[in-house]
Amino acid sequence: MYYVSMKDHEIGRNLATEQYLMNNVEFDEPLVLFYYEEPCIIVGRNQNTLEEINADYVREHNITVTRRLSGGGAVYQDLGNLCFSFVVDSDSQEFGDFKTFTQPIIDVLHEMGAMTANVSGRNDLLVDGKKFSGNAMYSRNGKTFSHGTLMLNVDLNVVPNALTVPTDKIASKGIKSVRSRVTNLRPFLAPEYQNITVPEFRDTLLTKLFHVDSLADIKDKEYQVTPEQQKAIDKIYEDYYANWDWVYGKSPEFSVKRRQHFDMGTIDARLLVTDGHIQNIKFFGDFFGSGDVHDIEKALTGLRYDHNAISEKLAAIDLNRYFTGIPREDVIDLIAE
Repeated sequence: MYYVSMKDHEIGRNLATEQYLMNNVEFDEPLVLFYYEEPCIIVGRNQNTLEEINADYVREHNITVTRRLSGGGAVYQDLGNLCFSFVVDSDSQEFGDFKTFTQPIIDVLHEMGAMTANVSGRNDLLVDGKKFSGNAMYSRNGKTFSHGTLMLNVDLNVVPNALTVPTDKIASKGIKSVRSRVTNLRPFLAPEYQNITVPEFRDTLLTKLFHVDSLADIKDKEYQVTPEQQKAIDKIYEDYYANWDWVYGKSPEFSVKRRQHFDMGTIDARLLVTDGHIQNIKFFGDFFGSGDVHDIEKALTGLRYDHNAISEKLAAIDLNRYFTGIPREDVIDLIAE
């Protein structure tokens, strides 16, 4: 087995590296990758991004949002989480067999004292009945990767805020996440690991997976990305993981209902969004205005359904003519919460 310890802490760049190594480098043995990143949310390939995230909270807390190639549900990660990924030939493992892919990790966690860690259901890893890892899989051109999270010391207070969306506001055919009770691993580890950091956790996993005493014993097994390969990885990052159309525009068609009462009246906005763009929008309510609200509907039709794009489009329009007495920012937040 070969391994890669990624140095970057940006989720999109790490996913781009994983994608490149799977599709463009031939290994004569399986490959395992480890990486961890700044606060981010990664949605599954078939999900509606806006249906999975609390957009206001995410924007206010500068949480990166991206979409991965594999299926499954949305996950929150920060620097207290370690990601792992196994890359193998497709004919060596059955697609969907998460137990086989994750068993080596479970075995190491048992060695580290987390004796109740186990594989549960389709793709979750549990300890004492609580989820600490979600896993997903992707296969292409004879290669398969199975990647997952290991919540060592994640800020659990952020998770419900970042991933909670009112169910009555967005309706789509996207595959919705199933929320589970989650926990961090560190409290379940043996005493000598109670203060272990994520880099130390990664290195411990590596040495135990390879059955060696130190990383120096497996220097010849570490794969280093070349500068030329890094250029190709950077292009994948720009084309996919940092690309608004990939992250949001790939969401299935969905409808949005936004309704709020203000001192000067109630606005009820109904939107139909296709490929991440507003296909149709209608305003209802008992608000006042001297202008025809259809002007606003026309201006927004075809626009990218994104807070910044909507704010820029409406910047030159006097919204008080259409929604008298209701602050501009409140109107914009209502439309693109």
